[in-house]
Amino acid sequence: MNLDDYPVVTEPSEAFLNQRQLLDYRSEREECLRWLLAYGKEPKKAKGYAKGTVKPRSYRIDRFYRFVWEREEGYTVNLAHDHADAWMDHLAHRDVSATHKVNCQKSLKMLYKWLHHERNLGKWNPEITFSADNSSNPRDFLTKEERSAIRDAALECGSIPSYNNLTPTERDRWKQHLAQRFEKPKSEVTPADWDRANGWKIPSLVWVSLDTGLRPTEVERSTMDWVDTDNSVLRIPKEDSAKNTDNWRVGLRDRTAEILQNWCEERVAYPEYDDTDAIWLTREQNPWSVSSLRGLLHRLCEIADIETANRQMSWYAIRHSVGTYMTREEDLAAAQAQLRHKSPETTMKYDQTPVEDRRDALDRMG
Repeated sequence: MNLDDYPVVTEPSEAFLNQRQLLDYRSEREECLRWLLAYGKEPKKAKGYAKGTVKPRSYRIDRFYRFVWEREEGYTVNLAHDHADAWMDHLAHRDVSATHKVNCQKSLKMLYKWLHHERNLGKWNPEITFSADNSSNPRDFLTKEERSAIRDAALECGSIPSYNNLTPTERDRWKQHLAQRFEKPKSEVTPADWDRANGWKIPSLVWVSLDTGLRPTEVERSTMDWVDTDNSVLRIPKEDSAKNTDNWRVGLRDRTAEILQNWCEERVAYPEYDDTDAIWLTREQNPWSVSSLRGLLHRLCEIADIETANRQMSWYAIRHSVGTYMTREEDLAAAQAQLRHKSPETTMKYDQTPVEDRRDALDRMG
């Protein structure tokens, strides 16, 4: 069973482990994931969980292992019920959504089901149970916590283990993965392809969008002429900025400008950019579209453990969050400038202050 599409070992876990621990943890994870996919749902009938269930939960399970290592002050895969109960207690005290807590618990139940059937560990019955938030009005923009998580996920998205940290057997398996990813013969895969897989294209696209709220059509139209990393701005000409008639100078965080500069320097190494001024192209060498950007955001949400069910999680969720929090941190005028709106009335619809914040405001008002 091919596990290339699954987060067997994430970058944070890889950074925690030495080489021998890494090999052991990888083996543990692969054994667990294969069992979940083949037997997990109904072991006696050899009916496994769906890929769409296992993949996001495997990220949460990986987080749980790191929680255990930090708690035990060292690496171990010898899990006990106390470890699971401790993580549930930790989540109970965290300021995260009820849905997130429920999904973490579901992920642990899946892990401990494997441990029960394959490692003879007794069944785990959680001391704490969580209930999901059944609000009929889910947010269609990213919260501050989600924005931060998406930034981190962009640094992990599509990344693979370091070339020098792999055994020859592991390296051969990753060569096969990269050959498929970059549509080239396995024999032609080189260490440079490792660098490309861990490059700055996705982080720069995501971080710039989180700062500027780029519309999908603006991502598609963006050219190298827009880039001014020395001054940490994008300079968007009126002919390329959607729905307005003015030139725009849009601010970037200094760290975003640094990541964008890294991509601009890396970009020149790729032949597909020789005949285009586009800042970013997809893996298929096409301009980014509404659907491809939506797919990217959903991949990032998987990595970041952000639920997308019953939410309008399109690329506009990023733009909406820029307007919402710029309005709250500064004012409508600042949001209008950052989002490139001709009319302030247009900006007002992005003032989506969460209801709990409005309640706090009422309390302050007396």
